[in-house]
Amino acid sequence: MTAIQGALWALLSWPCLLSTCFLLECTDQDQVIHPYCLSISQDKLLDRVIQHAELIYHVAEESCSLFEDIFVPYPLRLQRNQEATACFTNAIPIPSSIGEVQQMSDKWLLHSVLMLVQSWIEPLVYLQTTMDRYDGAPEMLLNKTKWMSNKLISLEHGVVVLTKKMLNEGLLTTSYSDQGLFQYDMQTDMVESVMRDYVLLSCFKKDSHKMATFLNLLKCRQTEDYNCA
Repeated sequence: MTAIQGALWALLSWPCLLSTCFLLECTDQDQVIHPYCLSISQDKLLDRVIQHAELIYHVAEESCSLFEDIFVPYPLRLQRNQEATACFTNAIPIPSSIGEVQQMSDKWLLHSVLMLVQSWIEPLVYLQTTMDRYDGAPEMLLNKTKWMSNKLISLEHGVVVLTKKMLNEGLLTTSYSDQGLFQYDMQTDMVESVMRDYVLLSCFKKDSHKMATFLNLLKCRQTEDYNCA
């Protein structure tokens, strides 16, 4: 079992509910089951958030490939590559070039991750609903979609706690999904539905990689002797 697989299994096996797993204050003993506590060190907290984001990205990558292999004929995959450049999250004001990202402050890196996380909460819930309509959708794909949806909410909690820890700030509320960025119609035909979900998964894979990248850049900046270029 690889390190990533082992860590993923550990996350999937956590015996706790979201409502109890993310208390802001907890004892040292509670840290075993509460991954995001203000009482743990900032470095350990950041490491946990990064691990969470990277696992979400890896599962998103696996889910996109699995969906592609099962439901998307090869000619339509080229269409995905064109449509994926127009992800709904492109409307979120986050720099995309390497130079601009490197110039972002720690606060803006955290804020950008939170904006991306919150913008995807509703679309992932939608994906769970629409995939239930597919004939022959494997249980593995459905489980991965549900896992990503649950863990994205967990990541949101983690970023909020990390922001409070690093910047001594309260909650950030930037729910872009409430502003109508994500639009969907459950009445489309099956081919259109498959392509829409395929593009959505591809966009989420790209954005989850961006979340992990921003958090790793933030981690790099905490190490004085490390070249973050």
